[in-house]
Amino acid sequence: MTDTTEALDQVPNTSAVSVGEAEPLARAAWALQSPMLTEYYDTEWGVPVFDERGVFERLTLEAFQSGLSWITILRKREAFRAAFDGFEPEAIAGYGEADIERLLADEGIIRNRMKILATIGNARATLALRHDPEAGDLARLVWAAMPERSPLPETDAEVPSTSPESVALAKELKRRGFSFVGPTTVYALMSAIGVVDVHLRSSHRRGCSGLWAVDGARTDVPLPFAT
Repeated sequence: MTDTTEALDQVPNTSAVSVGEAEPLARAAWALQSPMLTEYYDTEWGVPVFDERGVFERLTLEAFQSGLSWITILRKREAFRAAFDGFEPEAIAGYGEADIERLLADEGIIRNRMKILATIGNARATLALRHDPEAGDLARLVWAAMPERSPLPETDAEVPSTSPESVALAKELKRRGFSFVGPTTVYALMSAIGVVDVHLRSSHRRGCSGLWAVDGARTDVPLPFAT
């Protein structure tokens, strides 16, 4: 979920509480727009992703979502996985013109040439990171942007769309050859994979990653790699 044109999907205007007979669960308003979004919110959004392929997949989907709704991406996610070889960077980095034409003809995905080319370029940049001891790999580079504290939004309107860390990470990713990685897209990625916790304070998912306390402080749970 990215950029200001998609604010309804990433940062809705009002908070909401789901209605349940036994135990109502507080959620962000965007998570109540469809059962698929509710499932995503309750089981995936904000859950840590530490592996390179997983981070690359999330980054790619966030980039494709630019200018579109997140539900559109979720509905097409399996088609994206099939079209892009399971988001394996090695496979995508080797794509040529025939693959580009194949993707442009695939009605199951977003057929945007610039985003397809960006995905191929980002796969190649991901492979290049493996040979840079300073970065380690894509997952390590992204998680190195983990802040000391997460925000404490009371309402959806208080959820940030960028942060100093996302600005710095976007700049670093661009320096290393990535594209479609603006600060808002990067912050959406960070939020989606648990690098920062932007769940509302009232949400039943606040602190779900185990890496963040409900008060926004980092817990003592170690990351699987040094940052």
